[in-house]
This record gives sequence, C-alpha cells and structure tokens, in this order.
Amino acid sequence: MLRLGTRGSALALAQSGQVAATLIAELGVQVELVTVQTEGDVNRAAISQIGGTGVFVTALRDALLADEVDLAVHSYKDLPTAPAPGLVIAAVPLREDPRDALVARDGLTIGELPAGARIGTGSPRRTAQLLGLGLGHEVVPIRGNVDTRIGKVRSGELDAVVLARAGLQRLGRLDEATEVIDPLTMLPAPAQGALALECRADDEELVRLLGALEHEDSRTAVAAERALLAALEAGCTAPVGALAQVAEGDDGPEIYLRGLVAAVDGTDAVRLSATGPTSEAAEVGRRLAAELLDLGAADLMGEPA
Repeated sequence: MLRLGTRGSALALAQSGQVAATLIAELGVQVELVTVQTEGDVNRAAISQIGGTGVFVTALRDALLADEVDLAVHSYKDLPTAPAPGLVIAAVPLREDPRDALVARDGLTIGELPAGARIGTGSPRRTAQLLGLGLGHEVVPIRGNVDTRIGKVRSGELDAVVLARAGLQRLGRLDEATEVIDPLTMLPAPAQGALALECRADDEELVRLLGALEHEDSRTAVAAERALLAALEAGCTAPVGALAQVAEGDDGPEIYLRGLVAAVDGTDAVRLSATGPTSEAAEVGRRLAAELLDLGAADLMGEPA
C-alpha cells in the first residue's frame, strides 16, 4: 500500500486522486491518500507574508522525510526551485493546459469587462499583467480555494476572478470559465498546470515505479521555465511569467521559451524569448533570465520572494 501525501483542498485532492487512480489502473498498486495540512492551508494572509515559496509544500516534504508518507503530489509551480535534500521528483506526468482562465459575470471576457470592473487574484504575476493591459480594471487581492473565489463573482462582490485553467479542468469546472486567456495577453506562471510526484531519493523501487508516469516533454518544458525562475532568484510569488513549448526543429526537438518580468503596478514589463535543443532546456532558461536581467528585470521584481 502506497501512502500518497496530499494537501486537503478540493483541488489538491482531485489531482492526487487522479494520480492515485492512474497508479492503481496502470501499475496495479494500492494507494491510500494521506492528508497533510500545510501553512498555506491554515494561514489566510498573503502568500508573500507567510513565507512565500514553499508554504504549500514544506509540511508534505517533512512527512516524506519522516516516512509518514511514501510519495507526495505537488502543483509543480508551488515548489521552490532549489532541490530538496533526500528527495527526488520521480515523475512529471503529462501537463495540463498551462494557461490562465477568467471566470466573469455575464459570460464576459477581459476585453469586455468595463473600466472599473473588479477582478480578483492573489497573484502578483496576474496583477501586473492585468494592470499592464491599461483597461482601467481594479485588481482586488484575494485568497481562498476555487469555490471561495468563484463565489465572490456569483455574489456580485467581484466582477471576475483569474484562475489556472488546469485547476478548473481537474475539478470538472472548466465550463465556468468565460475566457481561456491567450499567453500573449497573460503569460502563465512557471510550471503552471504541471504536477510533481516526489519521493525519497533512496526509495529506488518507488522511483522506478513512478517513472512509468513520466511525460518527457512536460518535464523538459518545466525544466526550462523553472531554470529561468531560479536564475532570476525569484520565488513563486514574484511577477514572473514563463511558458515553454517543445516542437520539432530542423535539427531535432527544440524548446521555445517565452519569459516575462513585470512591475506589480503594471507600469512596465520586459518580455523576451529564446530557443534551443531540448537537451539544453535548463540552459535556455538561464540564458533567457540573463537577457531579462540585462534589460532591468531585477528592478521590476524588487526584493526576491
């Protein structure tokens, strides 16, 4: 029986349940979900105020190292970019669509929301890009699960909220999105839509077992995006967007990476892209980060999270 550690939110349980179902159906193993409460689940303050990167994963990693669970399922975008001693990302399954989605009143899109419309998000990255559109919207900081956030639209407290499309998909609520936002309008967070299956590095049998769930292109794309984030010395709460795609090039598979660093107030942003062979995904990310820094990205981010 594999003990799968997960956060207790509806979204975390949904994605962990999907991983458990795959392990049972495809690998014939029995799985028990073990709920682990994290700091990010109990503290309603802004993520940047309660520790930033890692608030949703530290307790899960502690449970792994204490042998209280055998593996953990993380939203990859929540993981710190530094490796965790004694642990390994054994598999990155096929990534969901990484784009952001709008849930708005009256079926409206971002462009249709009038000036003064109140849009809720807890993400500096989304805030910066929404304000940068110059449409006169008011961005309202919010925390809470998907139900809580969408509820603020249904009640009329907000005109819209921005959420990850992948989360709505995993919860079976994609039909509530009124717009899936083009990355040219809003670049997603690094690793958004991807899951990370983590276990103890010395559990060689489980590492091998979980490897059957690996999706190579998903890991490659995430590696490029997270290398960019790490080289910028920015955390998951920083106003950084990144999206990598794997495509066939003239000399074999290539990675195309887009990156953005923005001022949270929307007044300025730098955007660049880079390409390279998939075998050098992390290097492509580091190279693009260096170019963004040359254009003043550090000044836009302020202090690292």
